[in-house]
Order: sequence, then structure tokens, then C-alpha cells
Amino acid sequence: MMMMMMMMMMMMMMMMMMMMMMIIIIIIIIIIIIIIIIIIIIIIIIIIIGAAGTISKSFRKYVSNIPGNHEAEELQKTAILGTAHILRKVLT
Repeated sequence: MMMMMMMMMMMMMMMMMMMMMMIIIIIIIIIIIIIIIIIIIIIIIIIIIGAAGTISKSFRKYVSNIPGNHEAEELQKTAILGTAHILRKVLT
């Protein structure tokens, strides 16, 4: 009788451990999915800003605070080329 109870307890412990492992795996999968969604959103934002050519009114003011000579067109071109590079790496 005692042996049977111990075996049942061991089986319950194993089941609990398996459930915990499954929960951990599910959490890891959810985190990976969230990271992928964030990366896709960032890429889409970069594409929209770079390709559409829309710049806020204060953009030039902020860029002028950065030391050196920067033009909005160059920054847009850099954004488009960077996006193309990222997409090539992700899709190949």
C-alpha cells in the first residue's frame, strides 16, 4: 500500500514537472512571437518613413542639433537602403 502511494506521488510529481516544462515552452514561444511582431512593425515603420518621404516639421530642427552636415534626403536614402538590407537578411 505504501509503495503504491509513493509511486502515485512520483507520477504526480512527474506530471507536474511536465506541465511546468510545457508552460515554459509556451511562454518562450509567445516571447518569440512578440519579438517577431515588434521587428515587423519596426521594419514597416522604417519603410513608410523612408519610402513615403514624410518628414515632420520639427525633423530638420532635430537633425540640425546633431554635429555635422546632414540632409533629410540622405537620411531617407539611408533608411531605405538599411531596410532593404534588413529585408534581404531576413528573407534569405
